[in-house]
Amino acid sequence: MDITRIIKEVIRKQQAYSIEEQPCRIKLDANENPYTLTPSQQNRIFEHLKTISLNRYPDPGATDLKEQFAQYFGIDEDMLMLGNGSDELIQLLLTAFDSSSSGGVVIPVPTFAMYKISAVNTGHTVIEVPLNDQFDLDLENILDTMSQNKPHLIFLSYPNNPTGNLFDSGKIEKILMQTDGLVVVDEAYVDFSGKTFLPDFNRWDNLVILRTLSKVGFAAIRLGILIGKPSLVHELNKVRLPYNLNALSQAVGLFFHEYADELQKKIDRIILSRQHLFNELTDLEGIYPYHSDSNFILFSCAHDKNRVYSELLKRGIGIKNFTSPDSLRDCFRVTVGSDEENREFLEALRKILHQ
Repeated sequence: MDITRIIKEVIRKQQAYSIEEQPCRIKLDANENPYTLTPSQQNRIFEHLKTISLNRYPDPGATDLKEQFAQYFGIDEDMLMLGNGSDELIQLLLTAFDSSSSGGVVIPVPTFAMYKISAVNTGHTVIEVPLNDQFDLDLENILDTMSQNKPHLIFLSYPNNPTGNLFDSGKIEKILMQTDGLVVVDEAYVDFSGKTFLPDFNRWDNLVILRTLSKVGFAAIRLGILIGKPSLVHELNKVRLPYNLNALSQAVGLFFHEYADELQKKIDRIILSRQHLFNELTDLEGIYPYHSDSNFILFSCAHDKNRVYSELLKRGIGIKNFTSPDSLRDCFRVTVGSDEENREFLEALRKILHQ
């Protein structure tokens, strides 16, 4: 049987999303939090997990977790949806919205890859609008694109991955005011920027905010959060799969609120380390880091990129190497690691550049 006969053409033309798994001693390629919970905190979670009946389905609505997050964000529970990471919530939005009558999905580029991948997979036309030379939104171009195409969905990463910067909030507000479509502001890195649209959420009927626990130290449980108007959440629940959030993730997620203060201390430490890492990269000849409001730093490299990358891997250090022929072709992205990881990365990079 030729399986390609019955696979959608848009799927056949794609490459599977590839997560490069290199056996690295120091892993600085995935924007993960380098700090885990204390042994006593982890043991409390593990003891709690023993009480879960693995033969039973999880709470289909994640009731306890939603209640805690509603209190944490100061919103009503019917404004919340939890998902298997933000990726699932992005896919749910795209699944629910009509692709046949839509003017497409608008995304700035470069940005988070899953916006485009999920949009194409769900039958939407993707309209890419390049960022300006400061990696900020090209507002005139976006507004013109909106006027011509009338998109149902616009995705904005705030701060943006992989560039690391915050878009001008005033530009986002103008986009919100001048479109009838939904504007999804993805605040995955909000803890490192301190900037959010949540306090002004009620100003707009077409705003959706995405959050995640992945960047604060709970990446393993894949817990994403969507904040939207109750009418939107009501419709999205119709396409959400039953039991989409497993019992183990729900149980661990409840500890986020208890350990929030401890997690914030680790976030503050990362922010301090980010500035130190930026300053050190700035001092290296041929290395040009970009300002970051996230837990990673994008930097361009005037040296032989492939050699630098392979030499780092030989030393057991993994960073993100961009290979596509676009505005990031000369760039790497490095996660802000622990103090020791950052030190080893910088020492290795200095030696490689002077070889």
